[in-house]
Amino acid sequence: MYFCIEKINIMIRFECDYAEGAHPQILECLIQTNFEQTKGYGEDEHCENARNIIRRLCGCPSADVHFLVGGTQANKTVIASVLRPHQGVLTAETGHINVHETGAVESTGHKVIALPAVAGKISASQVEQAVKSHWADANHEHIVQPGMVYISNPTETGSIYCKNELEQLGRVCRDNDLALFLDGARLGYGLTASGCDFGMDDIARLCDIFYIGGTKVGALFGEAVVITNDSLKRDFRYFIKQNGGMLAKGRLLGIQFETLLKDGLYFKISAHAIRMAMKIRDAFLSCNIPFYSESPTNQQFPILSKEQIDYLSANFAFEQWANVDATHTAVRFCTSWASREEDVSALVAALAGLPRNVT
Repeated sequence: MYFCIEKINIMIRFECDYAEGAHPQILECLIQTNFEQTKGYGEDEHCENARNIIRRLCGCPSADVHFLVGGTQANKTVIASVLRPHQGVLTAETGHINVHETGAVESTGHKVIALPAVAGKISASQVEQAVKSHWADANHEHIVQPGMVYISNPTETGSIYCKNELEQLGRVCRDNDLALFLDGARLGYGLTASGCDFGMDDIARLCDIFYIGGTKVGALFGEAVVITNDSLKRDFRYFIKQNGGMLAKGRLLGIQFETLLKDGLYFKISAHAIRMAMKIRDAFLSCNIPFYSESPTNQQFPILSKEQIDYLSANFAFEQWANVDATHTAVRFCTSWASREEDVSALVAALAGLPRNVT
């Protein structure tokens, strides 16, 4: 017998891109395969098929592909597997591992070394200078050594890297024996954003390790870690297990990525989220509302007064992001693969009554 829980929450939610469950095609596949008997821990046929799809998308038949349950587990596991005990990871001061993971990386004994960010990004020259400064210090053996670089695309503030920036970062990392790791929790939204000039194959070529986000892009949960640097492949499954990222019913992850990636569904639903975000952005701009950051992705950051926040909060959920001044706050409206046209239209209509001329 099946029971349906009556929907009682009428709030329209834009505070994150994982408020909904999973794409219906994934649910259908999970139901269809529910009584299959498979090996556990990601060693089943569905996971292997998903790995091969990812290898083809990346143009890298030798890549190792591992499925982990979530983004924090992926970041923690990757970084722990790459760094030696005395090393740390370079990232933007606004980087997700620095501001939103409760010290998960530090809990493994590795320092997050934060660099000043410009539009949420770090540059190759910053990385090079950080490495040079470390080795130029006569007491460098008393200081955490930079061992890898972490970036995300999109960044925490919704910006995206360009191909040239990735190429320069990749070059500096290779020259200085640093691993380049790209957090792709929202990768679909980055790759389908206006201005993105690279694809999955470029990421695989320029980065040593990265992951394709599922949790925020249509899956119930799960991320696909792709390792292209042979020197980082050894014993990675040990690290997955040790860091709590290995799912016993691993086929649940394989089925989801199999479904998302085999016919381009991942990119189709990501593009939908971008279209919805652009409607929201344009609506705020038409009200002469300034933005905290320029974002071509599914995250938009208008700056609102307290009165405006109170007005919109009556019917819409969104995240208060950063205090701008004594009377204004940057907030985040986040669309997803499942954002409904009618919900976005309701927000746009509500903006017509937005309080104006407030302090």
